[in-house]
Amino acid sequence: MDLATTRALTSPEGLALLRGLPVYDEARSLATSSALRREGHSPELVAAVLTQSRLRQRGRAKLGDAVDRLLLTPDGLEQATRPVVAQQHAERLAAAGVRTVHDLGCGLGLDAAAMAHAGLEVLAVDADPVTAELAAHNLAGVVRPPAAPAPQVRCARAEEVADSLVGADRHTAVWLDPARRTPGVADATGRTRRTFRLDDLAPSWELVQDLAGRVEAAGAKLSPAFPHAARPDGTEAQWVSWRGEVVECVLWWGSAVRSAGRSALVLDGDTETPWSAHLVTEADVPTDRPAPGSDRGDLLHEPDRAVIRAGLVGALEALTGGAELDGGVGYVRSADRGPVAVPWARAYRILDEIPLQDKAIRAWCRERSIGDLTLKKRGVDLDPDRLRRSLKLKGTGRAILVLTRQTGRQVALHVVPIDAG
Repeated sequence: MDLATTRALTSPEGLALLRGLPVYDEARSLATSSALRREGHSPELVAAVLTQSRLRQRGRAKLGDAVDRLLLTPDGLEQATRPVVAQQHAERLAAAGVRTVHDLGCGLGLDAAAMAHAGLEVLAVDADPVTAELAAHNLAGVVRPPAAPAPQVRCARAEEVADSLVGADRHTAVWLDPARRTPGVADATGRTRRTFRLDDLAPSWELVQDLAGRVEAAGAKLSPAFPHAARPDGTEAQWVSWRGEVVECVLWWGSAVRSAGRSALVLDGDTETPWSAHLVTEADVPTDRPAPGSDRGDLLHEPDRAVIRAGLVGALEALTGGAELDGGVGYVRSADRGPVAVPWARAYRILDEIPLQDKAIRAWCRERSIGDLTLKKRGVDLDPDRLRRSLKLKGTGRAILVLTRQTGRQVALHVVPIDAG
């Protein structure tokens, strides 16, 4: 979508046309397009409103009902922050004493909207003219406290505003969401290729660190694949999960740091308000951890993926009195010492151990007439789909197998969730 089409889309005519569309149906999209063009609408505007309708349908699970007020792009939707997570960002900056936030690389404006809603002054920029135009539309109607200024958006590169941050007062922060996609040919959905390399960020990783060092507080939204060794001294790297999915790693600087080092924030809720928020930090990990595989009890504990990404499985060992099955797999095995409620981990009872071999698992399934098999894999190089095909399951029995490593040996553990008895 070019800038002229974007402005047509954000015009009263374009927005009215978008509001009047039925729920997007791929099977009827061609007929809808033809009908709109017969009404005299330009092919470019018709394509734009139909794309918006499709993107809103795709984005509803991620953004909730807020998606009906937004204008989107494929890449922007992919990188957009979920409202409940953006709220966490805004609340942390506000708690750090921040009053003004420079949102450098604002994308579609989801973080900026949460910051404005929290009463912060937001000065947002994006290097892409179309994205900046859509962000301005998305932020125009954001609900904010009466005394809070309206967020401002302009098209600019982070490098162009860097000098304005020199000498910024202690109530000024920078928020960065570097592009994590490589420019070039898009796929069939309109998205470009995702990158996980710090060297491929735009603005660059070096500039991100430089900008963060110019203000009292700063945050940068990075990939969940952010390497532990790349964390600058004195910063906090926090991996965030939402409903079990690790959605980001945020690096915090200055007064926005709450616990220097690594932390995990586990959120479980809907798209508007978190049902719960649980924090795990390095302080929760004891200095003396048990040797991997040293506990052969009957319980298996599966921590939230954000805890695993943050390298804080030791906190689960401390709470359960168990030990990780093997270095880096995440699963913790423990004896049954009575009820242990860990809100960011699931508990299973181990019923059987099977060698991780097709023949052994096939025989095990046939003996028990297993026809419905759930496979959970971590820490082993194995294709679960290939294994499932080789098993040729028949029967009415159901089972869960955890395919993993235990003290260097590949194993399949037959487990049942504790809450299922």
